[in-house]
Amino acid sequence: MSELKARAVIATCIDYRLQNEIDDWISKNFKPDTYDRISLAGGIKNLDIVLDQIKIARDLHGIEKVILINHEDCGAYGADGTYEKHLHDLKAAENKIESLYPDLKVNIYYLHLDGKFKKIP
Repeated sequence: MSELKARAVIATCIDYRLQNEIDDWISKNFKPDTYDRISLAGGIKNLDIVLDQIKIARDLHGIEKVILINHEDCGAYGADGTYEKHLHDLKAAENKIESLYPDLKVNIYYLHLDGKFKKIP
């Protein structure tokens, strides 16, 4: 592992409608230069890509935490993007990451279009 250290990796969707809310949330919860950011259409919908990025962040930057954020009305999910589907995918991603990397803490969130984050237990 290199000398570089990030506290977390944060995976979000690319949706332009929510970038200000995501940026505000990140700035309230993380200091600058303490996180890596993954931004893909659908957030964690393409979990294999996200997992590859988490491995890189862990190996190169020594992350300790993974933050997964999916959101309401996600175009990448289309008609399948119900709250229940996002919840299922977020929990499945959390379980997969914890099984691959038991040393990483995983927090999952659902972001509403009004900008409110819901932490999923």
